[in-house]
This record gives sequence, C-alpha cells and structure tokens, in this order.
Amino acid sequence: MKLDLRTLGKSDAPMLAVLEKECFSCPWSEESFYECLGNERFYFVGLFESDELIGYGGLTTVLDEGDVSNIAVRSDKRGQGLGKMLLNALCEEAQKRGVVYFHLEVRESNAPARHLYESFGFTVDGIRKNYYTKPQENAVLMTKKL
Repeated sequence: MKLDLRTLGKSDAPMLAVLEKECFSCPWSEESFYECLGNERFYFVGLFESDELIGYGGLTTVLDEGDVSNIAVRSDKRGQGLGKMLLNALCEEAQKRGVVYFHLEVRESNAPARHLYESFGFTVDGIRKNYYTKPQENAVLMTKKL
C-alpha cells in the first residue's frame, strides 16, 4: 500500500465532503470545506492511496492556539495507523505556525480516537455536555501543550 500525504486545496473540497459524509453524522458541506481551504487560518492534509482520498485531518489556528477540527479515515482503512499519521502531520504544521496550545473535542464514546490523542500527549480538560447530535452525546475536551 503506497500512501501519499499532501496539503489540500480548494479543488479538493468535493472529495473531502464525500469522505466527511461517510465518517460523520453531522458532516461539513462541500461549501464549508471550500471556504476553509481558502482561509490561511485553516490547514487540511489528505492521505491518498492510488490518488484516492482515504483520510484527512484539519487544523484551525488563531494566534498561539490550534484546534483539531476533524480527523477522518475511511471505514475500511481504520486500525492501520492512518489516524496517527494524520495527527502527526497536524502537530508538525501546528508547530510551524507557532501553536503553543492544541485543543480538540472528541465523542465521549470514541475510545479509539481518545486513545490516539492520549498517545500524542493530549490530556482531558473537561466535558462539554450534549455537544454532539445524531446521536446526542457529550464531548471530551482535550489539550496538549506543544
């Protein structure tokens, strides 16, 4: 399996939206991706296998803070360390951008993602009650100091 990791641009918005719909119950629209991909505060990295998008990660930065907007891996490719590759790429970009505090929210029931974030040094800051919908669920807030 030959993988290619690359920064995404506006032309990638349609394929991002397709993967987003597969992975999340309340997906971002193609228009939302298009707008973000044209804004310097956002950074998206894609993971490709034979020119097919199989995963992506998103980072938002404001001053010295960064936020993981999403990490998504196609369902048939999960459990292969691809989320780790994407999170590593986001951490590297955050460092380049001078991020000191890196934040994220994750579904309380998403044990694989929580384990991934903990393995990167993210710690639990708190709970945001009923943050997610479809189904309704709490978000675990996590932060890492770079």
